[in-house]
Amino acid sequence: QVQLVESGGGLVQAGGSLRLSCAASGSFFSIPFMGWYRQAPGKQRELVATITTDGTTNYANSMKGRFTISRDNAKNTVYLQMNRLKPEDTAVYYCNAGIQATRFRFDDYWGQGTQVTVSS
Repeated sequence: QVQLVESGGGLVQAGGSLRLSCAASGSFFSIPFMGWYRQAPGKQRELVATITTDGTTNYANSMKGRFTISRDNAKNTVYLQMNRLKPEDTAVYYCNAGIQATRFRFDDYWGQGTQVTVSS
């Protein structure tokens, strides 16, 4: 059984910063992809950023320059550093991981979500 445990959400004023963490635990072969998505009230879940094992990153356009995704492969952990936060960044942030369970099996996992609220 694989679990993704997120931490680091909270309330911050506009212009402030937060750092989210997501640690994967359980039995698996590797984690080729890790990423963050977010869902604001009344909106669909959207991509924030993704990162591969070798550090290749991909960002949604609205997050480029403000958010930075990174990962520690030894700790099976992905991070999201969020700077210059805006009220429109308020959402539940979800960790996502594409996990290679065995040599030929890949599964998609989600964390429970962590609330980020940016006040104006």
